[in-house]
Amino acid sequence: MKVLIVGSGGREHAIAMSVAKSSRVDKIYCAPGNAGIGQIAECVPIKAMEFEKLASFAKDNGIDFTIVGMDDPLVGGIVDVFESQGLKVFGPRKNAAILEGSKAFSKDLMKKYGIPTASYETFDDPAAALAYLESAKMPIVLKADGLALGKGVLICNNLEEAKAGVKEIMEDKKFGDAGNHMVIEEFMTGREVSVLSFVDGKTIKIMSSAQDHKRAKDGDEGLNTGGMGTFSPSPFYTKEIDAFCREQIYQKTVDAMAAEGREFKGVIFFGLMLTKEGPKVLEYNARFGDPEAQVVLPRMKNDIIDVMEACVEGTLDKVDLQFEDNAAVCVVLASDGYPLAYEKGKVITGEENFAGKDGYYCFHAGTALNDKGQIVTNGGRVLGITAKGKDLKEARANAYNATEWISFENKYMRHDIGKAIDEA
Repeated sequence: MKVLIVGSGGREHAIAMSVAKSSRVDKIYCAPGNAGIGQIAECVPIKAMEFEKLASFAKDNGIDFTIVGMDDPLVGGIVDVFESQGLKVFGPRKNAAILEGSKAFSKDLMKKYGIPTASYETFDDPAAALAYLESAKMPIVLKADGLALGKGVLICNNLEEAKAGVKEIMEDKKFGDAGNHMVIEEFMTGREVSVLSFVDGKTIKIMSSAQDHKRAKDGDEGLNTGGMGTFSPSPFYTKEIDAFCREQIYQKTVDAMAAEGREFKGVIFFGLMLTKEGPKVLEYNARFGDPEAQVVLPRMKNDIIDVMEACVEGTLDKVDLQFEDNAAVCVVLASDGYPLAYEKGKVITGEENFAGKDGYYCFHAGTALNDKGQIVTNGGRVLGITAKGKDLKEARANAYNATEWISFENKYMRHDIGKAIDEA
């Protein structure tokens, strides 16, 4: 079969690598893709938000199955466009992708159906938000309602910071239209855990847990990023926590969306906070996390096409989802200066060191080919270096060892990805 993947980052490279392992697939396209994806798929110069062009390409090239990796096209309704033209596509429709597209919607859904989350209020008027903050308990969390590349969340330690945050989100529109509405919620403390799941509208199958590192600098300092590294599984996600979440969060969310007439098919990413009162939902995403996909998918035993087709066809209950009994760690190699200003076009060398090394992966996130055919940096997050090991400590050592195989000017990374493992 022919498969089209929509997206251009490390997540899409991880998806492409999984698809390439399927015995059912003989041709992969990726739009727009990147230099690494181009090594296993044919990259197509169509942007992820050009829905009609993508659908026309799928029809003209006999694409049997399309996988949408990114949040923007899902929230924008790409699945609806493809389905209306008789094309088989993996991902939630627009009315279900709102689970990620609007934080206010997802918070209201959780309140209505008794899914544990932080207490909150929503605002579309900055003056009302400022008035609310005057008597609110600090620290507090401000969230732009819409999509903001994983960066539209501000943790404010005092009233002065919170007022500045309201101005930043709602008045200065730092995150664009995502800040037209805002959620203000209680600050929760505890361990963060990410849990990905496959969903077919009624059945949910849980993937292996993971934990992301969002801050740019060691010690969880610096600005929020799209993710500087991750590990899987999380040692803090116990059997007891899993049992609670399956009953009180996961299935409840799927059932709630169905009850609202928003049947969800695709991937739900549960961002959890393990609080003293028990697990609570921090956020939902309507697709694979990045870089969570880079540590979860390499450990999945199933044929990814079989699982994704089951989600689309409503037969996920017949799938026995399995993961390897090991661990994986991903360290992001970024351009120094990310997430603010950084240079592009730096030549990357050393990828050949990964050839033939089982359990080591070099996922491309922000890369391109220059006019000399060289792979160069083309984004803030450049590569995701992933390695497996028998346990998390071995995987972490392997991943950091592999980061030394790659060189490019202005290469930057955190040196404490997975350090929490030592505290488990």
